[in-house]
Amino acid sequence: MSSDRPRWLSLPELRARRSYKWRAYPADVLPTFVAEMDVTLAEPVTRVLQEALAAGDTGYATPDPELAAAVASFHLAHFGWQLEPAGVRLIPDVMTGVTEVLRSAIPPGSGVVVNTPVYPPFFAHIGSAGCRVVEAPLTRSGAGYALDLDALEAAFAAGASAYLLCNPHNPTGLVLTVVELRRVAELAERFQVLVLADEIHAPLTLVGSRHVPYLSLPEAHAHGIAFVSASKGWNVPGLKCAQLVTAAAPMRDLAARLPEELGYGAGNLGVIASIAAYRDGGPWLDDLLVLIDRNRRLLADLLADRLPTVGYVPPRGTYLAWLDCSELGLPEEPARVFLERGRVALRPGPDVGTLGRGWVRATIATAPEILTEIVERMRAAVG
Repeated sequence: MSSDRPRWLSLPELRARRSYKWRAYPADVLPTFVAEMDVTLAEPVTRVLQEALAAGDTGYATPDPELAAAVASFHLAHFGWQLEPAGVRLIPDVMTGVTEVLRSAIPPGSGVVVNTPVYPPFFAHIGSAGCRVVEAPLTRSGAGYALDLDALEAAFAAGASAYLLCNPHNPTGLVLTVVELRRVAELAERFQVLVLADEIHAPLTLVGSRHVPYLSLPEAHAHGIAFVSASKGWNVPGLKCAQLVTAAAPMRDLAARLPEELGYGAGNLGVIASIAAYRDGGPWLDDLLVLIDRNRRLLADLLADRLPTVGYVPPRGTYLAWLDCSELGLPEEPARVFLERGRVALRPGPDVGTLGRGWVRATIATAPEILTEIVERMRAAVG
C-alpha cells in the first residue's frame, strides 16, 4: 500500500491527539460531534509542513500567488470551474470571511436567508455581523432533503438582503444540482440578493453526485461570492487558511473594500499546506472518498440492524450523518441521552435550529470499528 493512502487512525492514536475533538470529553467518551476526520494526513501536506518546520518558516502568512494558482487548478480539474486567480483572496476561515462581507455589504438589521437545518455557527455569525436570520427550510421526504425554491423566493421577495448558501449542505449532506443553482441565481438577480456560497465541503462530494461551484455559473457572477478551503477535504482546519473567490467587477470591488486585517488571521502553515493539498493531494483525496463512501454504507447497515427506528439518508456530500432519533421515544434530547447513558458525544440537533429537535449529527470519517462502536453505544443507551 502506498504511503500516501489515507489510513483511519486507531483509538490509541486518536487519544494522543490534542485537538478539541479528543480533549473536550473524558477518555471514556467516544467523540463524533466535530466535523474533523480521524485520518492520517496526505503525504504532500505532511512533507511541506515538515520542511517548513525544519526551516523555521513559522512567520506571518502573506497572500501567495501560488495559493491562488493552486485553488484555480484544483477547481478546474475537479469541477470544471475556470476561476481567475486574480479573484482569490486569502482569509483565515470561511465564517470570518462571511461575517466581514455581511458587515461591509449590507445594512445592519438586514435579513440573511439560510436553509435550516443548517451549520450552527451560521446563526451566531449572522448575528455578530449585525444581521438577522431568515429561515427558508429545506423540504424533507423519504429520499432526504431538497432545496425549497418556493420558500427561497418568498424570503427574497420579503426583503432579504443576502443568502448564505451551504453546498454541500451541513448537516444533511445535500448536494445541489445545476438546475437548482441556476434557479437560485435567477431569483438572486431578480430580487437583488447577495449570495455567499459556503463550499467548504466541496472536495468531499461523494460518488454518485457532482458538485457545481456557484460561481461556475456566469449568471451568478454579478451577485455571488464563494468561500472555499482545503480544511475539510484534507483535514487541516486548525491551520487557518481559506479563500474568498469573486468572478466579476461588482463583487471584486466589494472584496477590495474589505478590511486589510481580514487576512491577518490566516496561518502561514495553512497557506503552505493548502497549496500542497490543492496541487498534489488529489490522489489521496480520491482514496479518502472511497473510504467515506464505505462508511456511509456501513452506517446504513449498522442502523438497520441495531437501531432500525433511527432515520438516516446517506449524505451525497460531506462526511456527516444527520440522524432522526425522534421515534426512539426518549424523554429528553437524544444527544444528552447518548452522552450520559452511552458515553458517545454527538452534535445536538437543536444546535442547527428548531427543526433539529429529536435529531443528532455524527461524523462518519473514522475507522469502521470505531463507527461500529458508536452505534453499539447508541443502542445500549436506549436499552
